[in-house]
Amino acid sequence: RSCIFCGAYSTSRSEFDIIWEDEEFVAFRDISPSAQHHIQLIPKTHIESIRELSKKDIKMLRRMEEIGHSILDAFNAPVSRRKMGFHIPPFYSVLHLHLHVQVLPYKSLVRRLKYPSVRCFGGYEKGLSWFVEIGQAIRILDKGERVTIAPC
Repeated sequence: RSCIFCGAYSTSRSEFDIIWEDEEFVAFRDISPSAQHHIQLIPKTHIESIRELSKKDIKMLRRMEEIGHSILDAFNAPVSRRKMGFHIPPFYSVLHLHLHVQVLPYKSLVRRLKYPSVRCFGGYEKGLSWFVEIGQAIRILDKGERVTIAPC
């Protein structure tokens, strides 16, 4: 089965509204934005999801976070209205790692519920949730753990 997001940097480029690109990553506007600005940032290497990542991938995530902030800087987005993170399988729609780079507010309550931020408690970086913010993901991987829906 082919990956639709791999087409963003190969055969189907014209189908994507690409706003940023380098040798390793490409960013494009979400086709059904949930927030004021909603960008997908993907690696050009096919990785299925955040669950595949380990401590060795922290450098890639930090680079993605840096690119995300650069894109949001171009939108003059205040830091307080920025949100970046990943859906955790099986709660995601495309089998290609993609960082949601968003400027809030969300367009509706239903859209907001797709991206729940569950803060740390009891020694965990995140609570029970199908969404992990990028900073949480980096801290979880840095502890040698994997990102899951369960608290981690």
